[in-house]
Amino acid sequence: MSQQVITIVGGSGFLGRYIVKRLAAAGYTIRVISRYPNAASHLKTAGAVGQIVLMGGDLTYPDSLIGKLDYSHAVINLAGILFESGRQNFTDLHAEGAGRLAQMAKSLGIPRFIHISALGADKATESAYARTKLQGEDAVLAAFPEATILRPSIIFGAEDNFFNRFAAMASLSPALPLIGGGQTKFQPIYVGDVAKAIESCLMRPETMGLTYELGGPKIYSFRQLLEYIMHLIGKRRMLVPLSFKLANLKAYFLEFLPRPLLTRDQVKLLQYDNVVSPGALTLADLGISPIGVEIIVPEYLARFNKKTAARATGERIKV
Repeated sequence: MSQQVITIVGGSGFLGRYIVKRLAAAGYTIRVISRYPNAASHLKTAGAVGQIVLMGGDLTYPDSLIGKLDYSHAVINLAGILFESGRQNFTDLHAEGAGRLAQMAKSLGIPRFIHISALGADKATESAYARTKLQGEDAVLAAFPEATILRPSIIFGAEDNFFNRFAAMASLSPALPLIGGGQTKFQPIYVGDVAKAIESCLMRPETMGLTYELGGPKIYSFRQLLEYIMHLIGKRRMLVPLSFKLANLKAYFLEFLPRPLLTRDQVKLLQYDNVVSPGALTLADLGISPIGVEIIVPEYLARFNKKTAARATGERIKV
């Protein structure tokens, strides 16, 4: 087992479990820092006894991180939220928290810092989510100029919050909303490929100080993705066009829920395509060929329609 220690902040979620598993298999010793370490106990089975250590910590409380980054070969920052709730807000976590973490890593002489941002952070600046993601990138690079920035598009995988959510909605609702007419473009990336990208960055010193945009092999409209989900689960549902203005009004009321299905800030994000920019550094520059939606998604959406799962596997989205 390698003596190199990788510290992952915010590693208890969807993306974190895949990164921990991959880096554990590569032989690293891993510290996972999260607000609720007991909720991350499932990660310990990803490695040998003692290889994965869970610790409590919160980017919004810098003192909670003291002593927990020591002797790391690299710090990976995954911390982020999709909507604001209570004291968890975009500015504290995405911008100021990321900057503080990079400062701590730099002061300790840690060689590598990898920061997970979001595709489109430099374009959808009317959105507080995207704007603070961009501010976080700037703060990280100001404190740690050699940091590597990764900007993934929407991430798919067995536990994702996109395909699973819309499949669940399509299972119950007679109609699905096509916000903005469903024309927004996405370039979904498999969670395993994001984990590969992080491992590749750790192994390649030439990635230091660079920003990579991570997208899958194909681009789809929002409408195409919803139609594909309905095809996989064997449901026919109305797709109702909803203007951004009406979606914004609907989101206002949904924000009163503890976990809103849609927020006004997400409506702003949907007004911008979420695809890799021309000329950007990509997975190809890391030696990775991305896996497509059709290879992975049918496997885990099968639970929404067991009768047609086998037939749906491997079928293509009509573009």
